[in-house]
Amino acid sequence: MNWLSAFFGWLADFFGTGANWTGPDGIPARLLEHLEFSVLALVLAMLIAVPLGLAIGHTGRGEVVVVVSANLARALPTLGLLVLFVLLLGTSSIWPVIIPLVLLSVPPILVNTYEGIRGVDPELRDAAYGMGLRGGQVLGRVLVPVALPLILLGLRLSAIQVVSTTTVAAYTGLGGLGRFVIDGFATKDYASVVGGSVLIVLFALVVQIVFALIQRVTVSPGVSQRLKVR
Repeated sequence: MNWLSAFFGWLADFFGTGANWTGPDGIPARLLEHLEFSVLALVLAMLIAVPLGLAIGHTGRGEVVVVVSANLARALPTLGLLVLFVLLLGTSSIWPVIIPLVLLSVPPILVNTYEGIRGVDPELRDAAYGMGLRGGQVLGRVLVPVALPLILLGLRLSAIQVVSTTTVAAYTGLGGLGRFVIDGFATKDYASVVGGSVLIVLFALVVQIVFALIQRVTVSPGVSQRLKVR
């Protein structure tokens, strides 16, 4: 159990000012790298998938894109994509990590956005048109607020997937919290492996909490109540 005592020493160092806390390989630097990868990939995926999901859900055109996207989400190999883009682009930038993360993040956002818009009660849609609203107004004022919980669910699923998948970036020699896990296994430093794993889990839990707070602030109480009744 020497590694267990080493792990507690690793945690103690985490709360102190030792080697695990300072320098380019320290916890703050690796956490910042992980955050950078995750936020950039999620924002890019959101900019692609949300408008596309809104347009397809509202018009009903291009639904095959949603089907293909859902299937790709199950078929794309994470590590394979990372290695492929590293071979194509090298490791001089973060794009060999960002591009695969975006490709993996788009499907959940796209599918949930589409389903959220298409799942709005047709009578509500008809009533909006009956009040004189037009296409864009119906989408922005009626459909999106009602579909927002499902849209946020897609974003939350993608965010968690990005946080966990970014860990694999360490296999290609890039940074992030995965370095503690990968390097720990390579050097048999199991305290670092466990410590890195704990940090990644905590990161994912923080993502869950952040999206729960966002949903509480942004979703209309009426929509939330309707979901509870269902």
